[in-house]
Amino acid sequence: MRKRAAVLCGAAAVVVASGLTAVPAEAGAPHAPEAFRAAAPAWKKCATDDYPTLQCASVEVPLDHADPSGRTITLALSRIPHTAKKYQGPLLVNPGGPGGSGLTLAGFVAASLPKKVAAEYDVVGFDPRGVGESRPALDCAPGHFDAVRPDSVPTSPEVERANLDRAKSFAEACGRKYGDLLPHMTTTAAARDLDVIRQALGAERINYFGYSYGTYLGTVYAKLYPQRVRRLVLDSVVDPTGVWYDSNLDQNQAFNARHRAFMDWVAKHDATYRLGTDAEKIEAAWYAMRAALKEDPAGGKVGPAELEDTYLPGGYYNGYWPYLAEAFAAYVNKKDGGPLVEAYENFGATDVAGDNGYSVYTAIECRDAVWPRDWAQWRKDNWEMYERAPFLSWNNAWYNAPCAYWPVESARPERINTTSQVPPALLFQATDDAATPYQGAVTVHRRLERSSLVVESGGGNHGITLSGNACLDRHLAAYLADGTLPRGSHGDADAVCAALPDPKPLTSKAAPGTARGSVLHGLLGSRI
Repeated sequence: MRKRAAVLCGAAAVVVASGLTAVPAEAGAPHAPEAFRAAAPAWKKCATDDYPTLQCASVEVPLDHADPSGRTITLALSRIPHTAKKYQGPLLVNPGGPGGSGLTLAGFVAASLPKKVAAEYDVVGFDPRGVGESRPALDCAPGHFDAVRPDSVPTSPEVERANLDRAKSFAEACGRKYGDLLPHMTTTAAARDLDVIRQALGAERINYFGYSYGTYLGTVYAKLYPQRVRRLVLDSVVDPTGVWYDSNLDQNQAFNARHRAFMDWVAKHDATYRLGTDAEKIEAAWYAMRAALKEDPAGGKVGPAELEDTYLPGGYYNGYWPYLAEAFAAYVNKKDGGPLVEAYENFGATDVAGDNGYSVYTAIECRDAVWPRDWAQWRKDNWEMYERAPFLSWNNAWYNAPCAYWPVESARPERINTTSQVPPALLFQATDDAATPYQGAVTVHRRLERSSLVVESGGGNHGITLSGNACLDRHLAAYLADGTLPRGSHGDADAVCAALPDPKPLTSKAAPGTARGSVLHGLLGSRI
């Protein structure tokens, strides 16, 4: 939900909470696909310079799938239509979030797949309920992330109270503005929306390709409608047993490790950045920069919370490291905060789309599953985590803190049981992914019994296909072309691909695939 580097994060899970739970309204909705009759989309040209054949449309879906004759809402769609005689149906694509817009992703996926493969599909993007061009679109508290926010680390009761007041006021604003919508903002409802889209497209089955949270949405859809799935691609896989509180805690350690990997990379390139060759000392300099910004925010915009927002995207995609390193070095070596402000505006600042994305993120995650309603539990858990993983722990806690005060009761997440009903699926996972740690992919691989797991060994990026790794992309293309899946014996994996090399400083020639990776990660963003 950050500006251009935003819209992913969110990992999470169920913990013992003091709040009551309720089954979401959608949980009892009829499975019959014809319970709601959707009109066929009226496609119109909405071409861009990058995607000249892009088309746009919309579809009506029930607000409450248990009441298909009641109020409807509108979902925005995009499409790159197929051009080959052989037609394999719609390929629905989702970039994650919850809260990510998929309209542009359709063009990117169609342009990035081999032409012969892309030509056989209608590649369809969509804005899920509440997102982007869909109506109504949520924006609970415009400017919620405006700088300069309180320090994320609550080192005093006053700082903790300031952050708690922000979280409470955001939750209250959502309740005031969208009280009629919030009970229906769940992953289950979004999955049922997918089946209305399928029906509107006139397809018996859909093909689905999701990144990050989009893997959870796809997994829930496959659980609810296994007979409606033709092909299923999941990239950077959410652990469905961990939605949403515990996994956010687990994320923190993984992001701390990625931040330290960035420090190692800066040390390796001391000739460029002049910050030394000792990664621990470089990390100490980063935290010293953080402390200095608490006293004097760079450009009046970048305090410690904004600094964390700026460097978090580097945990999702190492292609941002050269830009982040330059800003770091300029501040430390030249006392120049200008590059840091520029990095914040490029990677950390939240725009209108980010406000919308965060509103949907909280609406779905807070409703989807149980969260502690006693702040003492959050305080205990996050101080314990901070001792092990200081980089993101409290920033992540405040990002999710509205869920402690959410005006709608929590529901129960869908149980993803072991099944052979779902057609063979293809999963992709990097071993060092911080946003969706590796074990989540293993869990889903085991529960989708006929699935195959392709692992990027040594990779730390989140969202790894169509990002420059030819080995991964060959497996993706083969599966979409004719259903071919790797079947190997590599422990939990069926195939293993080596990770791409880390980037070079900006003074060096860009590595192959860097440009495509940057485009993808601009669409995926940061924060699942």
